[in-house]
Amino acid sequence: MTPPWLREVNGGVELAVKLQPRASREEISGAIGGELKIKVTAPPVDSAANEALVRLLAEKLNCPRGAVQLVRGQTSRHKTVRVAGMTAEVVAERLKVAG
Repeated sequence: MTPPWLREVNGGVELAVKLQPRASREEISGAIGGELKIKVTAPPVDSAANEALVRLLAEKLNCPRGAVQLVRGQTSRHKTVRVAGMTAEVVAERLKVAG
């Protein structure tokens, strides 16, 4: 069963993310409700936090940076991120986050 923050779409998957900028360290904290909480050290200025989010996910998923794209929530803490060319099972396994 796939977690509630992860859903398959045509050509990849989408993640519902709650982003916490200006954290003390970059990490994937776990699932909160229907979202995956991710902390980044970058401030929410000039898309720095969004860029840090995309970079962190690409690193954790071991995929090219270009495969990870922010599709919704550019100025919000609640974001939707699309990862091209991966299945929900692979993403859930690589992120190792329970439900």
